[in-house]
Amino acid sequence: MPEIAIAERAGVGADGHPRPTEDHVVVLDNAVLLLDGATSADPAQPPGGWYAERLARRLATDLRDAPEADLADVLTGAIAAVTAEYALQPQRSPSSTVAAVRWLGDRVDALVLADSPVVGFGGFGVDVVSDDRLTRLRRRGLLQTGADVRRRRNAHDGFWVAEAVPGAAAHSVRRSWRRADVDAVLLASDGVSIGVDQYELFGWPEVLAAARADGPDAVLAAVRTAEKQDPDGERWPRPKRHDDQALVLVDFE
Repeated sequence: MPEIAIAERAGVGADGHPRPTEDHVVVLDNAVLLLDGATSADPAQPPGGWYAERLARRLATDLRDAPEADLADVLTGAIAAVTAEYALQPQRSPSSTVAAVRWLGDRVDALVLADSPVVGFGGFGVDVVSDDRLTRLRRRGLLQTGADVRRRRNAHDGFWVAEAVPGAAAHSVRRSWRRADVDAVLLASDGVSIGVDQYELFGWPEVLAAARADGPDAVLAAVRTAEKQDPDGERWPRPKRHDDQALVLVDFE
């Protein structure tokens, strides 16, 4: 069993006021799940955190029942089950990212759906398992409005995310490493990975070193400190001053 360390911090809503985190982390006997519920602009919809919590719970149940099952198949079934239980409808439902790491006797599996990356470290170097479709659309200015997001969500000219379309799981990014080659794995919500990808405060090896030396919360604190120095998003444009943060270190050494 690897050693697991977790850090989480709530961000603020689109209105700038504090609210409960929409990130959810679940630790199982042979897996870790991290889900980041998307903040909804529609008050008629349940919040993304509501959806992420329920999907995480279903994923955990299904993985306990079938700990060696294909991760994409398990995610497909979990999305379908939550969709049916709450009568959710595509394009009119809350959504969530999914990051999963699962270790078996001979390998370590990773799955990423939307923008919560998994980063593996080991004999293969540094392997960033990321889904950049959402980021590429934002950079091209194709997600300017809520209507833009809804139209491109779970569409072939858009991005894929856990919502009310079970088939989205088939578009997840996957990786498998030989367990003997793996030293550590990180799972991060985008409130943490932004410190690498956009703020360029550090690289993933530095994130691993800091998480090992001072705990994952030290990484979260560094990202928050940078954001406080840019409160109005002039240097780093972003929709919220502080996003929710979650970072998990799975240490196999």
